[in-house]
Amino acid sequence: MANLAKLDYATLDITGKNYLTWVLDTKIHLEAGNLGDTIREESSSSSQERAKAMSFIRRHLDEALESEYNHQTTVILPRASYEWTHLRIHDIKSVAEYNSALFRITSQLKLCVDTISEENLLEKTFCTFYASNVLLQQQYRARGFTEYNQLISVLMVAEQNNELLMKNHNSRPTGSAPFPEVNATSLEVNATSSGGDNHKRGRGHK
Repeated sequence: MANLAKLDYATLDITGKNYLTWVLDTKIHLEAGNLGDTIREESSSSSQERAKAMSFIRRHLDEALESEYNHQTTVILPRASYEWTHLRIHDIKSVAEYNSALFRITSQLKLCVDTISEENLLEKTFCTFYASNVLLQQQYRARGFTEYNQLISVLMVAEQNNELLMKNHNSRPTGSAPFPEVNATSLEVNATSSGGDNHKRGRGHK
């Protein structure tokens, strides 16, 4: 109880039953301390202000939750940072799988209060294209994407179109004539409706 008396409001219970009131209290007290901007997505706050806000929030967490947070910052953050550093689109076989891996890594980083900006997301994707696709990379850069989601959507569509073209090419290489389509049902009907001798003579005549 003595420890609770030092707090501005009740800590976040490990069960989460007081989460909504805890969030409201946290926002109110951060705003009162001119630290409200630190918890907004588009934040312009300094690293010192964010550190103050994080210290304040941690004091209002259940001890078990604080231990979990420490686990995240000491175990999850270094691993996620390593994966982010070595993530390359040309190492992954599809754009969708790359996007999934990137989302997982950035979510872990965000959980550890290390948000990746849109600019960094775009640059990570551009600079890890295949070396043979430098021209293509430059063309995408020239389109002036400002959001990662815009770029990844275009890349997914381009990949799907390319797969379709490759399938068409493999089924009938460029320059080869298509095989004439034969309607088996039509042939059966003609054979049945024609007389035996007439059909033979007609076929022989042809």
